Amino acid sequence: QVQLVESGGGLVQPGGSLRLSCAASGSISSFYTMGWYRQAQGKQRELVATIVSGGLTNYADSVKGRFTISTDNTKNTVYLQMNSLKPEDTAVYYCYALRVVAGLHSDYWGQGTQVTVSS
Repeated sequence: QVQLVESGGGLVQPGGSLRLSCAASGSISSFYTMGWYRQAQGKQRELVATIVSGGLTNYADSVKGRFTISTDNTKNTVYLQMNSLKPEDTAVYYCYALRVVAGLHSDYWGQGTQVTVSS
């Protein structure tokens, strides 16, 4: 069973930075897509950023130019560097992974890490 464990969340002032990490229990090269989603209180979960196995990235318009997703295959870890944070970035951030084997899609989620942007 795949496990995704996030870390790096916390309280930061507006304009500050945080780096989230998501460590996978197995090789991340086995995943077709990895990414980050977030869910603010009272709102639906939304996509933040994804990275496909070939390296292609995709970002929500609200975070373009501020957030960067990356992977380190040697550490089986995906990162989300968040700069110029805004109060509206406050949410629980979830790591996500999609594995496709013989046409079968399997989704995996981490437990979430809280990010609070406040002065």
